[in-house]
Amino acid sequence: MPDFLVIGVPKAGTTALHAALARHPGLYLSPVKEPKFFLSDGPPPTKGGPGDALTYREHIWRRPEYEALFAAAPPGALRGESTPLYLYDRAAMRRIRETLPTARLIVILRDPVERAHSNWTHLWSAGLEPVGDFVRACGEEERRIAAGWASFWHYIGLGRYGEQLEYLFTLFPREQVLVLRYRRLVDEPAQTLDQICGFLGVEQHVLTEIPRQNVTSHPEPTLGHRAVSVAQRAGSAFGTLIPGMRAATLTGPLERYLQRHSRERQPLSWQQRQELIPRFESDIRLLEEVLGESFRDWIMPRDRSGGMVGGRPAGQGQARNGRADPQGQTTASAVP
Repeated sequence: MPDFLVIGVPKAGTTALHAALARHPGLYLSPVKEPKFFLSDGPPPTKGGPGDALTYREHIWRRPEYEALFAAAPPGALRGESTPLYLYDRAAMRRIRETLPTARLIVILRDPVERAHSNWTHLWSAGLEPVGDFVRACGEEERRIAAGWASFWHYIGLGRYGEQLEYLFTLFPREQVLVLRYRRLVDEPAQTLDQICGFLGVEQHVLTEIPRQNVTSHPEPTLGHRAVSVAQRAGSAFGTLIPGMRAATLTGPLERYLQRHSRERQPLSWQQRQELIPRFESDIRLLEEVLGESFRDWIMPRDRSGGMVGGRPAGQGQARNGRADPQGQTTASAVP
C-alpha cells in the first residue's frame, strides 16, 4: 500500500506533480495516475452525468489490483499515488484514515474560481459539458448533484477548501499534511519540489522542474464544436453498452477532433469573477481560520488570470487519468 497520497485538488497541477515526483529515485509513483481506489467501498457507480459511466470503469477498486500498482517499487522507495478527488470525498478520507493512518498527504490549493474555470474548460474541450457559458454551467451544480453526476462536475463544491481541510484535520494530525499553493508550483517549482521532498523525507535538490502536463485547451464554441460534442455525449452513452475500456474507441477520436485546433484557455473577466466570488467568500474565511494565513488575493482584482502555462504542447491531448501509458510510466507533458 502507498506511503503517501496527493489527495487534492483537481485542476491544480496534480498530474504534472505526479509526473515530476516519479522522476525522483527515492519515490515510486503508481503507473496509473488517479486509481481512485478510496472513492468507493466496492464497485463504483454505473450511472451519472455525460461520460461518468465510462470514467467509473477506470476505477481500480479491488485491493489486490490496487496493491499491484506498487509491486514494482524498488526496495526502500516510498510509494505514492495521486487522486485529487479524495479530499472532497469525506467517505474516501475516512477510508484512508482506516487503511493508511500514518500516510503523508499532499494538498495543492488553487484560486477556487480559476480552478472551477479550468475544470469547466476541461469538460467543455472533451465535448462532455453541454453548457457553453462557464458562469451558467456553475449555476447547474445543485441540479447535477441531485441527478447523481460525478464529483468532477461539482465546480463550486470542489473549491470549498475550508470545509474540506477542516474535516481532514479531524482525521489526520497536521504534521502529516502538506498544503501548498498552485501558484508556487508554477512560479517556484524547484523550491516547491524541495519542500515536498523534505516533507516526504527523501533527498532534496534532485527535482528542479514541473513537466508541462495536462494543459487545458479551449475549443471555440462553433457550430461544428457543438455538433461533435453532441456526438461525443451520445458516444459516451452508447459506450456504456460496450464492455471494458473498448468504448474509448468511440469517444477518443471525437475528443481529439474537438481539441485539434484549440487555443490556450482564455482569461476570466473581472465581471465573471465577481459573479462567482460570493459563492466562495465564506469558505475562504474558514480556510484562513483553518490554516492561519491570508487568501485575500483570491477575492481581489488581478492582472493575471486564466491559464498560466501557455498553450497545450503540440501533439498532446487531455490527460487520461486512470490509465497507464503503454510503457507503464507516467508521461510528461503540463501543469493544467
